[in-house]
Order: sequence, then structure tokens, then C-alpha cells
Amino acid sequence: MVLIIGVGFSFSAISIFYLCQIFINDSEKQSTANMHHWAEYIANVSSNYIDNPSDNSPSKKAELYNALTYLGATNLIKFIDIYRYDESTQNDNFYLSYHYQKQLDLKKVLPIMELPSIEKEILSTPHINDTNIEYYMPIQKADKIIGYLYIQMNRYPSLEYTNQLLLILAIIFTALLIALRIVTSRLGAMVVTPLEELTLSIQNIAKTKDFSLRIPSMSYQEVDTLAKSINTLLSRTEKHHKKIQLAEQKSLERNQELETKIINRTVALKESNQELLSTLEKLHQFQDQLVESGKMASLGDMVAGVAHEVNTPIGLGVTASTLLSDRLLEMKDHFDNKTLKSSQLKRFFNEGQENVGIIYRNLQRAAELISSFKKVAVDQNSEDIRHFNMNELINEVLHTLAPQIKNTPYNIEINCPEELLIWNKPGPINQILINLILNSILHAFDNKDTGTISITVTFLENDLNICFSDNGCGIDETIKNKVFEPFITTKRGAGGSGLGLHLVYNLVTQALGGNIIIESAQDEGTTLNITFPLNLNSNYA
Repeated sequence: MVLIIGVGFSFSAISIFYLCQIFINDSEKQSTANMHHWAEYIANVSSNYIDNPSDNSPSKKAELYNALTYLGATNLIKFIDIYRYDESTQNDNFYLSYHYQKQLDLKKVLPIMELPSIEKEILSTPHINDTNIEYYMPIQKADKIIGYLYIQMNRYPSLEYTNQLLLILAIIFTALLIALRIVTSRLGAMVVTPLEELTLSIQNIAKTKDFSLRIPSMSYQEVDTLAKSINTLLSRTEKHHKKIQLAEQKSLERNQELETKIINRTVALKESNQELLSTLEKLHQFQDQLVESGKMASLGDMVAGVAHEVNTPIGLGVTASTLLSDRLLEMKDHFDNKTLKSSQLKRFFNEGQENVGIIYRNLQRAAELISSFKKVAVDQNSEDIRHFNMNELINEVLHTLAPQIKNTPYNIEINCPEELLIWNKPGPINQILINLILNSILHAFDNKDTGTISITVTFLENDLNICFSDNGCGIDETIKNKVFEPFITTKRGAGGSGLGLHLVYNLVTQALGGNIIIESAQDEGTTLNITFPLNLNSNYA
């Protein structure tokens, strides 16, 4: 009975408060809407007077002031400041002020009301305080800002209604409190005593944590029903508590076993991370060495390509190790909170094995990429200039590549004068020929059973031309213009590193000081013309 009365009184009070709050909110929304309406109207009127920056005539200001005076008759608008926007200086220059209690002063060059301390950004939407509403908005014409408007409106009419409503609310609420006090004083003895006894019993059970205790019967029917429900809950809690104690014993044994496995996995993870860090350190050291050498024009692109290629497997390894670390922390939390399940442990082992495999495979791939990249470095002065026979050099290259060539169905034709002696660096030329031959064997004859590679050497007075061609499938148009860039290949993952022709380009242009031109058509083969200068001591015997 007491509860029903209390709820009734509370509901009535809350309803009154709620209705009052709705009224206040609606009043503020209406005030804001009025502010928007007046501000847009005043901005529209003002735009016709300030759109010409060079026109500051007193007559125009007086005309605008008279228009604003009519608005002041509403007793709502207190202050209006109009600013003209100077596009050249991006400043707001004061133009005109309106004060509901003052006359127009055309000599005044400052606004009547200095803007409040609140930032203009805050006033970009109507700002409501105790007595006023303030708004600072742009004045636009033809979608162009030509000035700004500051307007302050009076809130006294709406505040008067609000105060009257609050007074009525206070009277009603006071009456409710008096009535509630009278009712509760008479009925309190019927309800409070049983509730106090119930509370003491519950506090005793909570303090002793003895769930075998029960709450005695109560004289008040509703409280007695609650006591019986609590006793039922205590019975179930007692049974559940016993099951938990048994489960904790079993969990302790499993947790000890799991802790040992986690320690072993943690050690393995640390070793993998250490290996990963070591690989990264080697990569950074190698990149520093390349930067310091500074002898190849494309070194920047090369390092960027290496970073991109190596970061992919390393990134996958780091991601896998991070996932494994996160899962390890999650399992530790379950272990510490004694919520670990066998299914969670099984899933952790499966995911851990998969992540360790990912880390190993990607570390191995990174190591392979780094090893391949080391072969790209070219020292322009790795070999002194000397006399050598060009025809013999080509044959020496073919002899060196015999193990790779003999098992292929491709024929290599050499057209070079037998007595062509030149004075140059044989080392770079040797590397150029090796890379071109291996590149053709790997890429030129896809889906072809036979093919011919031709090497033609021509003496051009002070230059030497090497024409290297094949009758293979040609170069794909999508990569034809990028074949000399690092890491451009159509055989990624199948033996191609994308560094062969890039190395050839660097050898020709940097080590030999020449140039290389490539011509290729789909299914018609590829031709590379290499031309580099010769020393005056070279001769064609």
C-alpha cells in the first residue's frame, strides 16, 4: 500500500517536472527559431547596403538604421552590429550599430556592443544565456560572404512565462511532499520494521558468506513474499557454490599444465621475434651501405623497391607474431580469471601453430629477397680497364652458362669479329651478357618449344654496339616502359626477382657510360641495342 502511494506521488511529481521541462525546451527552441528568422531577415536587408565596399555614404547608413529601427519596435531586439567583410585583408570592418535605447551616430567607428568573450565560432549558432540570445552569422549575397551580423535579442518574455511555471511547480511539489509525509508517517511502521529485519538478515548473510542461513518469516505479506524468494535464491546459490569449489580444484590442475605449455610457447615466440629483429637489422645495415655508395642514379628507387618487397613478408611475420602475442595475453587472462576452457586451449594451440608457420615462411622469404638484392650492387671500378678480345669474352660467358643452357631447347647465335680487341672493362660487359641470356631463358620463350637468341657485336669507330635479340613472345605492353625499373617482373614467385634488366641498365649507363634501347612486339620477340664508348686504344684487327 505504502509503495503504491509513494509511486503515485513520485509519478505525479516526475510528470509535472517533465511537462515543465518540455515547456522550457520548447520555449528555447522557439526563441532560437525566432533568432534565426530575424537574423536572416536583417542579413537580407543589410546585404543591399554593404555589398559595395567603396560606398560608405551617411545617407545609406541612415536608411539602413531606419529600417532596423522598425524591427526594434518589437522590444525583442536589443543590439545589432553590422560588419563589412574586406576580402583583400580578410578582416571584418565595422559598418553600423543599432541600440534600442540610443540614436544613430554616423561618426561612430566602433560597435556599440563589443562582442562577448565567447568565441565567434561558438556564436555561429544562437547562444542562449540567462537573459539574452546572441548570434553571429555571415551576410551573403549571390553565395558570397560580404559581411557579418551580430544580433542580441531579449529573453524576458519567455523567462517570465518560465518563472511562473516554476512557481506553480514548486507549490504543487510542496503539496505533494506534505501529503506524502502524512501518509508515510502513518503507514511507515507497518512496512519499515519488516524491511529493516530483512535488510539485517541479508547483510548478515553477505558478511558471513554462509549461504546455508535463511531469512525468517515476516509479518507484512509483501515483505514475507520477498523473503521467501530470497531464501529460494540462497538455496540455489548454496548448490552452485559447492559446484564452483569442485570446478576450481579441477581447474587448478589444468592451469598448472597450461602454464607449462604457455611458457614453452613464449620462449619459442621470443626466439622467432629475435630472428625477425635480426633480419630487420641486417636489412637496415644493407640499405645504409647502398645509400653511402651513391654510385647508381636509381639507388633511391632500388631501396624503395627493396623496402616494399621485404616489408610484405616481414609485415606478415610481425602481424602473425602480434596475433600470437595477443592470443597469449588473452589465454593468460582466462588462466588468471579461472575461466579457461579446453576448447579455448585447443583453438589457441591451432592458431599458434599456424602463426608460427606464417612467421617462419615469411622470414625465409625475406632472407631470400635480401640475398637476391645483394647481387644487384655494382662497383663501377671493380675491374681495371684492359685490352681483351670481345669474341673470346662472349664465348667465355657461354661456357660459364653451359649448365643452364644445355638443358634448354634454345639456340644461341654469336655474330662477332674474331679479332675484335677493345680497351674497356670486361667485368661489366660479362655481367650484362650473363643477365641478358638468363633473362631470355626465363621469360622470352613461355609456351614455346624452340627459340633463338642472337648476339651481334658491331665496331662503330669510337663506340661498340651489342645487339641482343630473341624471337620469343615479346614483352607485355603493360610493363614495356618499366622493364628497367627494379622489381618489375612477370614471374614473381616463379623465379623472377625483377632485378635482371635493372642491373643491366645500371651496368650500361653507370659502369660503361653508354645507353640501352629496347624494342619489343607481342609474339615477335625482343631486341636490346647497347652502345657504349671505347677507349682510343681499341682496334678492329
